[in-house]
Order: sequence, then structure tokens, then C-alpha cells
Amino acid sequence: MSKSFAQITSDVSRALNTLRKETPETMQGFGALAKAALKSGALSELDKELIALAIAVTQRCDACVGFHVKALIRLGASREQLMETLGVCTYMGGGPALMYAAEAVRAYEELLPESR
Repeated sequence: MSKSFAQITSDVSRALNTLRKETPETMQGFGALAKAALKSGALSELDKELIALAIAVTQRCDACVGFHVKALIRLGASREQLMETLGVCTYMGGGPALMYAAEAVRAYEELLPESR
């Protein structure tokens, strides 16, 4: 059976809520780190999310792929931007990155209609 990125992100979000309740300081710290890291500066928030997706692909993290694809859709990333990013992932990560690049395409195609 094929995995659903909508389901993966939903399931992980529920588990993250538990962590927020039971380890609030840790989760607040992580949230602050994420906010600071993704804030527009010399690189735009969109550029930073493309980098985050590239790392998620090369690290083979399903939930990370789902969450960063959702963020890219929210930020208006084009399919071309996604595909160029995945091309760099494949170049740098070889065959395993190519397989997760395909997963990122599946996530984009699954999650894009949700955002409309």
C-alpha cells in the first residue's frame, strides 16, 4: 500500500501535540529555532523551505517531506522550483535521494489539491 503524506503529517502532528504538552520547553525551543532559521533574510523563506525539503529528501524523512511540501505550497512554490530542487537532491544524494525525490513529487501532487 502506498503511503499518504496527508495521513503522515496528520499522525505526526498529533504526536507533536503530545510532545508540546509533555515537553513544552523543548518544543518551544525547537519552534523558536525553526522560526529563526526560516525567517527571510539574505535568502527568502521560500528558498529556505526548498533547502529544508532537499535535506528532508536526502535524509529520507517522510514527515519532513510532507511538512516542507505543505510549506512550499503555502508559499506559492512552483512545480519548476520543486523539480529543480529535487534534481539537485538527486545529484548530491544519488539513487536513494532519487527515490525520495519521487516521494516528494507524490507529496506535492497529493497535498496541492488540499491547499486550494
